[in-house]
Amino acid sequence: MNKQKGHKSGGRGASLTDKIKSSLALKLNVHLAVMLFSAFFTVNLVLVIGVIGTTLFRIERETQMVIDSLENATYMVYQPLFEEKGFQVRSETVKNGVVEPSGRLLPRALQEMLPVESLEARRDLKLPPRQQDISLAQRIDQATYHMNLTIHHQPHEIIYQIGPDLNRLLLAGILLLALELFVFLGSLVEGVGAIRKTLKPIADMAATTRSLNDQVAALGADGTGLKNLAGEISSIDASQLDRRLAVDESQKELKELAQAINQMLNRINAAYQSQVRFVSDASHELRTPISVIQGYVNLLDRWGKKDEKTLQESIDAIKGETESMKALVEQLLFLARGDNESMQLHLESVEAGELVEEIVKEARLIDPHHIFETRLQTAALLTADRQLMKQAIRILLENSMKYTPAGEVISLRVNQMDSQVHITVQDNGIGIEPEDLPHIFDRFYRSDESRARKTGGSGLGLAIAKWIIQRHHGHVEVISRVDIGTRTTIMLPKKAAVAASEKAVTEQPDGFESQ
Repeated sequence: MNKQKGHKSGGRGASLTDKIKSSLALKLNVHLAVMLFSAFFTVNLVLVIGVIGTTLFRIERETQMVIDSLENATYMVYQPLFEEKGFQVRSETVKNGVVEPSGRLLPRALQEMLPVESLEARRDLKLPPRQQDISLAQRIDQATYHMNLTIHHQPHEIIYQIGPDLNRLLLAGILLLALELFVFLGSLVEGVGAIRKTLKPIADMAATTRSLNDQVAALGADGTGLKNLAGEISSIDASQLDRRLAVDESQKELKELAQAINQMLNRINAAYQSQVRFVSDASHELRTPISVIQGYVNLLDRWGKKDEKTLQESIDAIKGETESMKALVEQLLFLARGDNESMQLHLESVEAGELVEEIVKEARLIDPHHIFETRLQTAALLTADRQLMKQAIRILLENSMKYTPAGEVISLRVNQMDSQVHITVQDNGIGIEPEDLPHIFDRFYRSDESRARKTGGSGLGLAIAKWIIQRHHGHVEVISRVDIGTRTTIMLPKKAAVAASEKAVTEQPDGFESQ
C-alpha cells in the first residue's frame, strides 16, 4: 500500500516539476522575444519609410529635369546624359484629340509636395510578365517607373529603370534582417541558457518533495501541507516572480523546503530582471537614433523636399544615426557572443610594451589635441589574443581622450610586478564621482546621460573591456578623483604564468557575468 502511494506521489511530483518548468520558461522567453521583436520592427519601419521616401524623391527630382528639357526643347542635347541615368522618353501622337490616360493620379495635396510641378502627372510601377526562364531578382532588376503627362499638348511617357535601385535596397534589407535575426536568436539563446541554469534547482526540489511526501504518507498523514505548497508553487508565473512561499510554523518538516524554493525564486527573479533590463536598455539606446531619423523624415515631409540645404542636412543626419545604430548593434553582438561562450580566443605571445606603443601611435594620428606620454618596460610578455587585448586598451584610452580637456597629458605605462604585467592608463580629466565608480563597468551605465550622449557613448565600451580582460584571467583596478583625474590599471598574468592553461582558456572559457 505504501509503495503504491509513493509511486503516485512521485508521479505528481514529476508532473508538478514539468508544469513549473514549462510555464516559467515559456512565459519568460515569450516576453523577451516580444520585446526584441517590437524594437527591431520599429527600427525597420522607420528605415524603410526613410530610405524608400528618399529614393523616390530623388527620382522625382531628376524626372523634373527631364520635363524641363522637354518643355525647353533641349532634350536632344541632354538625351545621352538622361539615358545614362536610366531615363527614356516616349511621345505619342494625339488621335482625334483624345488620349487615354494611364497610370495612377496621386492626391493633389501629395502632388504639390513633390518636385514634379505638373499636377496631372500619372505614375505607375511595372514589372515584366512572369516567365519560366526568368527569376524574381531578374524581374525586379527590369522593373520600370513610368510617368505619363502632357507637354505642349502632346502626351509623353517618361520611363526610369528603377530595377537596380530596388535590387540594392532589397540586398541591404536582407543583410539588415540577417543581422537582426542573429542578434534576436543570440538574445533568445542567452535567455534560454540563463533560465535553464536558474530552473535547475527545481529538479532537486521535486526530489525533496517526493521524499517528504513519502515520509508523510508513511506516518499516515493526509499530506495537506504539501498540497497547499504545491498549489502555491503552481500559481507563481512570470508576472509574480516576486511572490514568496509562507509556511505555518507548525509545519516544521516543510520549512527548509519552502526556504529553498524561495531562494530559487530569488535567483530566477534576479536572472529575469537582468534580461529584461538588458533588453530595455538596448531598446532605449535604439530609440534615440530612431527619433532623430523620424524627425528628419518629418522635416523632409513638411518643407525639405525643395530645399537642397535641408535635404542634404537630413540625408547626412540619417546616415550618421544609421552608423551609430550599426556600431551599437556590433557591440551588442560582441557581448551576446561572449555571454553565449561562442567566442574563441586566438592566443599568441604578445609584447605588452610594443602593443601599447602601437595604440599610442594611432591615437596621436587621430587626436592631436592631447599629449601622450609613455613609460614602457621591455620584455613584458603576455599570452593573449592580440586583437582583443588591443581593443580593451584602446577602449580605456578613448575614455581618457573623451573626458580629458585639450592640451592635458595622458600617460600609459607598462610594468612587470612579480607574476603580473600591469598596463596603466592615467589622465588629468574630469574624474568619476565615488558613487558612480562601482558601476562604470555595468552595461549601458553612464554617470551623466547628457555628457555621454554628447560624446557619443553607449555605455558598453567598459563592459566589453572588462569581458576581454576577464577572459585573459586578469582584472581591472580604477582609482579616480573628481576634477583631478583617473588611473585605470589592467593586471594580467605573465606569459609563463598562463602558458600551462592556454588550452583551457581556448576550449573552455570562463563565463562572463551579465552586468
